[in-house]
Amino acid sequence: MIRDAFPPLIRQIQNIAFLTGAVGLGLSFIGLYLQPQQFFISYLFAYLFWIGISLGGMVIVMIHHLTGGAWGFLIRRPLEAATRALPLMVLLFIPLLFGLSDLYIWTHPEDVAHKSVLHVIQKKQEYLNIPFFAVRAVIYFVIWLGIAYWLNKWSSEQDQKNQLELVLRLQYFSAIGAILYTLSITFAGVDWVMSLVPGWYSTIFGFLLGSGQMLSAMAFAIIIAVSFSKTKPLSAIFLPGRLHDLGNILLAFILLWTYLAFIQYFIIWSENLPHEISWYLPRVGSSWKWLGIFLIIFHFAVPFIVLLSRRAKRTNSILMGVAVAVVIVHLVDAFWLVVPSLRSQGFQLYWTDFTVPFGIGGLWLATVLWQLQRKPLVPIQAPGAEEAMEHGR
Repeated sequence: MIRDAFPPLIRQIQNIAFLTGAVGLGLSFIGLYLQPQQFFISYLFAYLFWIGISLGGMVIVMIHHLTGGAWGFLIRRPLEAATRALPLMVLLFIPLLFGLSDLYIWTHPEDVAHKSVLHVIQKKQEYLNIPFFAVRAVIYFVIWLGIAYWLNKWSSEQDQKNQLELVLRLQYFSAIGAILYTLSITFAGVDWVMSLVPGWYSTIFGFLLGSGQMLSAMAFAIIIAVSFSKTKPLSAIFLPGRLHDLGNILLAFILLWTYLAFIQYFIIWSENLPHEISWYLPRVGSSWKWLGIFLIIFHFAVPFIVLLSRRAKRTNSILMGVAVAVVIVHLVDAFWLVVPSLRSQGFQLYWTDFTVPFGIGGLWLATVLWQLQRKPLVPIQAPGAEEAMEHGR
């Protein structure tokens, strides 16, 4: 019955996404044979982007449980569906374990020529080693899968019975889950991204990574919500006021990401210490700087200016266009976080930089759309849902 409530087009998109993912990954594994290091570089940034939407969606769902608000009923189901794609992302993480030696210099310190870098690696050897790296990854996934499981389980129970006990349980669990997410994404950011340059560190990098995940997840949720705005029961609560709220939240995440990115750069630029600038040197001292300028313009300035308009935030096509642009540009940001550390000579593109994101993204999107059809688009029985249908103009 639930599937029949969805337009047939969603199943066609799901099939196309799955086919695109299968073909994309199939072509990409040819690159694994021809250029293994470039394949794993492409795989890492693409993986970080797609799992980021699932994790960011998990955080936004927890924020909604903690704060309430009618805005959450428009996007809760798409974000919950995104969290249920995490088991797929666990499987897709496995190929990265076979590419650690192609990505991380600390896996073969005997080849390090620079004495200062070698000294840093030796000091961190008890932490930066392959077995402990894999163990920590397992811990992260256990935390994320556990949070996603209980959020979805209790949300499904709300569809059957509207009890205050479930509301309080989700609130308390979300408070704990938000803390666990903050800690785990910080350590994951250190392991998966910062350790590409072992001598570099930033105390706010985990927050920067997390803010980007929430930004991309919100943009994705807006795309789905607008796409199904005429489908019942979502159409009953898809009102200009609710759309305006989503636009404001998207703008807030853009500002948060911009603030963290700027303050990190500003502090490191002010101190100008060799071990701190090592991550930025290839990004500002070569042709990579143009990609940084691109991000300043299209990841901040353009969506910021557009979303200042009340009309833009209340117009389906405009807000959806901004959301699509944010998702695409955030993929470029994931590329910028990873690739210059490994292609430090200057801006370079390989064909796997296109096939791998399509491959992982196709499988991820097909899974999310499949999961989305398994529940009603709106948690009707949840507290506040009825009020959301009556207000918002």
